[in-house]
Amino acid sequence: MSTPKRGPGMRDLLKEAFLFRWNLLLFFGGVGIAVLSPWPDALLPIMAAGELAYLTGLSAMPRFRTAVEAKIAARARARTTGSGAAPTAQHSLEVLLKNLPPAALKRFLALRQRCSEMRAIASGMRGHTGSGDDSADSIRTPALDRLLFLFLRLLVTQAALDRFLKVTSEEELTARATDVRTRLASAQQGGDERVARSLQDSLADAELRLENYRKSIKDAQFVAVELDRIETKIQALVEMGVSRQDPDLLSHQVTAAAESMQHTEEAVNQLQHLTGLADQLEEPPAILETDIGRTLA
Repeated sequence: MSTPKRGPGMRDLLKEAFLFRWNLLLFFGGVGIAVLSPWPDALLPIMAAGELAYLTGLSAMPRFRTAVEAKIAARARARTTGSGAAPTAQHSLEVLLKNLPPAALKRFLALRQRCSEMRAIASGMRGHTGSGDDSADSIRTPALDRLLFLFLRLLVTQAALDRFLKVTSEEELTARATDVRTRLASAQQGGDERVARSLQDSLADAELRLENYRKSIKDAQFVAVELDRIETKIQALVEMGVSRQDPDLLSHQVTAAAESMQHTEEAVNQLQHLTGLADQLEEPPAILETDIGRTLA
């Protein structure tokens, strides 16, 4: 199982901050002026100190960290798509969507639409608060895509568990195990060792099926509770994108919420044979930016 991916490291942040085109222009322009001036020994250390202050200050901003995280995620998706690796993020999204029953698909699309509506409202507030674009950007973070992708995987898992639970019943499995246990006792009393050995193996299989069925019921209950929890969490976060004026705080809360889902991701990974994904994806697909209509076509 792979470790859930965290935010960009300090090296990534410093690199992106330094390579920002306006910083390069000002930095090298300032160095050139300092070298040509009569006091290069005094001006160059001042330039270096100013650059260091700029790099550390920008790297500490949550909004900048979110932008770098999105940029790194986009590069990773491009590398994955170009390398022909399987499964790619977008291919996995397509597989999961097409495996959803109509009711589950409707639920997922409604939640995604809610995110899109809140993003549009946040963008429309720009003329009133001057921060609409920042709020909208916060609602587009890769962390929110990760939450939506986890919600989608849970929906697929729920559908698979429902199908499994509908094709059999606990009463049927219990009756099967009781019947084999009765026949085994009769064979043991009759001294027929061959039949007893065969029935012992059949009893072990019957009890294993019953145990697996009961475990699946618990898994289905857990998935249902987690779906409600994550759906509520996503709705609360995207609505904050409209009501809150601090996009940095919103980005931080979205990222923190995604990272808090580690135990849920681990549980889904244990059930990944139900989702049709062989491996956990390093990066989630860009769900909010994907043309879902074309994906489902």
